[in-house]
Amino acid sequence: MSKQEHVKPTNFIHQIIESDIADEKVAGGQVVTRFPPEPNGYLHIGHAKSICLNFGTAAKYQGLCNLRFDDTNPEKESQEYIDAIAEDVRWLGFKWDGDIRYTSDYFEQLYQWALYLIANGKAYVDSLSAHEMREFRGNLTEPGKNSPYRERSVAENLELFERMRNGDFDEGDCALRVRIDMAAPNMNLRDPVIYRIRKAHHHQTGDKWCIYPSYDFAHGQSDALEGVTHSICTLEFEDHRPLYDWFIANLPVPAQPRQYEFARLNLNYTITSKRKLKLLVDEQHVSGWDDPRMPTISGLRRRGFTPASIRNFCEMIGVTRSNGVVDMGMLESAVRDDLDANAPRAMCVTRPLKVTVSNFAEGEEEWFELPAHPKDESMGLRKVSFGRNLLIEQEDFEEEKPRKWKRLAPGDAVRLRGAYVITCDEVIKDAAGNVVELICSYDPATKGENPTGYKPNGVIHWVNADHSVPCEVRLYDRLFTEANPEGDKEVDFQTHLNPESLEVLTDSRVEIGLKHAVAEAHYQFERLGYFSVDKDSNEERLVFNRTVTLRDSWVKIQGK
Repeated sequence: MSKQEHVKPTNFIHQIIESDIADEKVAGGQVVTRFPPEPNGYLHIGHAKSICLNFGTAAKYQGLCNLRFDDTNPEKESQEYIDAIAEDVRWLGFKWDGDIRYTSDYFEQLYQWALYLIANGKAYVDSLSAHEMREFRGNLTEPGKNSPYRERSVAENLELFERMRNGDFDEGDCALRVRIDMAAPNMNLRDPVIYRIRKAHHHQTGDKWCIYPSYDFAHGQSDALEGVTHSICTLEFEDHRPLYDWFIANLPVPAQPRQYEFARLNLNYTITSKRKLKLLVDEQHVSGWDDPRMPTISGLRRRGFTPASIRNFCEMIGVTRSNGVVDMGMLESAVRDDLDANAPRAMCVTRPLKVTVSNFAEGEEEWFELPAHPKDESMGLRKVSFGRNLLIEQEDFEEEKPRKWKRLAPGDAVRLRGAYVITCDEVIKDAAGNVVELICSYDPATKGENPTGYKPNGVIHWVNADHSVPCEVRLYDRLFTEANPEGDKEVDFQTHLNPESLEVLTDSRVEIGLKHAVAEAHYQFERLGYFSVDKDSNEERLVFNRTVTLRDSWVKIQGK
């Protein structure tokens, strides 16, 4: 790309790239980034920001982005997580360069580079226990102490490291460390471990290895092997950058990648620790990693969030080096905006109340054509059936109507959305005094016309009881009641789980046109919110997940 073709940078990382391109610091002139997740859990909304940044940056500068799994800890990794992560990246709309890559692809080369460090007197096999290593390491105010094994000869270290690879030692017997500076102010430079013994089966390499490289050792070298030009990561790795650079400077790597850090995404009313998310799954507080209450990408997808809404959200929050907390309302606003423009409309009665239209003939029906979307004629029309037996929402009727009530009450009239005006003439109750049926009359002159001589008390939605589809509606809310569920270190974060984060309604009805709705189809249920067809749906039962309400009800709840 020539200087004239450069696009305007939109964040500080793009400014760096622009400068690097202008100064001809980008090898071959092509920007190469990578997204390197650990396959030890499902991706969450914070990873979405990193995905959009890495893949979006590569696309912006006509470069390449690799998908590489940092698979150096086989005890916590699985093929399930690998498959889920790859699917999340695809679903978000991104395509990685070439095949999926794995750090394990480079295990042999990393081993050879470890031998190189040993041969050059820059690495040694340490026989201290993990506890002893921590004691020798010192702390932020006190320097560490050299291990008594630090001065082993090159020959002895080479022999011991080979024996480590051959499985001659048990886990914890020894580890390979690099010799840097035990008094370094940066704790990461105090002779960090770069290989440890793990006698675990690996999902890619099987039982070939019983020693595995550390993240800090493997990461930068994998970047170098792939020709990555800009290694973009979150701010918690800023203190690791000197170590990243030390390895690049002290090994014969084929490229010189540079690490740059940005602020991670912190979203209120959520947690993004994979360990804690796994705890919620394992202890069955949620139904799985893709539970629609989870902040995982698969959970958001199942709830009804769209790829475009998540990409737009990541663009809205921007890329900076300043940590902060983003309000959940921004994410919900992003999906509202997308679905408002793209989701067809439908009517669904979630808690049905029977309405009998006394002056409409039994067995007859009338069909109305309503727009699938009031602002997008290209979506066409949908047909809804009107008849004697209707259903409305229980909450749209009050026997003792409150002040400024704009729905149905005894003697009052309302317009049924897209159909006629009806008037409530009689209320029928069961033995317990519960309202179970309304006897109403309709005004035939009000089809598409305002009534003469009286004024309807609002507009409500409805369905035909005889020509609608039974469905289950799952009303999801925020998983936690506290904006910062991890804020009080004295209290378990699970204490703040929202007991009302899911309400399941099994007797709901939706208009007949949605009978064959497919999984992940999105709709605005008029007056109720945005909903998505859940994967649990089948021929016998439709299941809808509420993605988000029409308005941010939490603004009012929290007194904002």
